[in-house]
Amino acid sequence: MGNPLIFRMVRRVGLALLAAGFSLLLYMGLLAQAEPRVRRLGLTLEGLSSRKAPIRIILISDIHAGTSDMSPARVSQLVEKANSLKPDLVLLAGDFISDKEFPARRNSIEDSVAPLGALRAPLGTLAVLGNHDHWLDAKTVREALQRNGITVLENGAVRRGPLAVGGVDDIHTGHDDITATSIAMAEVGGAKLLLSHSPDIFPRVPEDVKLTLSGHTHCGQIALPFFGIVRTASNYGRRFACGIIKEGDKVLVVSGGVGTSVLPLRLLAPPDIWLITLRPE
Repeated sequence: MGNPLIFRMVRRVGLALLAAGFSLLLYMGLLAQAEPRVRRLGLTLEGLSSRKAPIRIILISDIHAGTSDMSPARVSQLVEKANSLKPDLVLLAGDFISDKEFPARRNSIEDSVAPLGALRAPLGTLAVLGNHDHWLDAKTVREALQRNGITVLENGAVRRGPLAVGGVDDIHTGHDDITATSIAMAEVGGAKLLLSHSPDIFPRVPEDVKLTLSGHTHCGQIALPFFGIVRTASNYGRRFACGIIKEGDKVLVVSGGVGTSVLPLRLLAPPDIWLITLRPE
């Protein structure tokens, strides 16, 4: 017969580990559901006239809507948060719909996207599609966004105020065309800004495009103490994992996104949206 004291100690340690594991999972779930942090950045942008007032841009990425953890009600809350920041332009960096197996998708694509129609900005709302949108049903996602007043850019560009906003389609599903996007930006004229779902496009961005905005990585979604980000879903590893990346004269901003992929959990990578203020040089 084993030592009763050792048995009790092992049982207590086991129960403590179970309790710690449960507490950690609960914390990760709550963090994933937390109100997104507003990260702020002020930049001068080449091509902006000194006569123009600063332009406030909201960047939102990776909503992954349609499940109980990103219901239409929660998307509406995100919209209210964005509107409260009084942006001039809203940019949505793709992955609008979730394909998580847990929790399973409960809402239609149309219902999931509809709250985004309440975004308010004088220069409008522009979007690009992400890899999950293409994997699920890009046509339906695109049409749902357009019905809600959102312009979807697919390797094209539009003029919004003094900005030439280009939107490159998703690189991970082979729909990207940076050349066509660059030509379209030159044709519409204005200070150049590029929107892409994934930051992996950044090394191919022309030198005259000084600012690129993206998402996709979720800032790792789960990062470990001392080790950092576990996985970025980027072909460049941690190079473009999160935040502000400067290479030469070009700047890349990578949002951590507001939703989750695979599992509804986050650790040391809270949800975020960006408020970027562009000023003349």
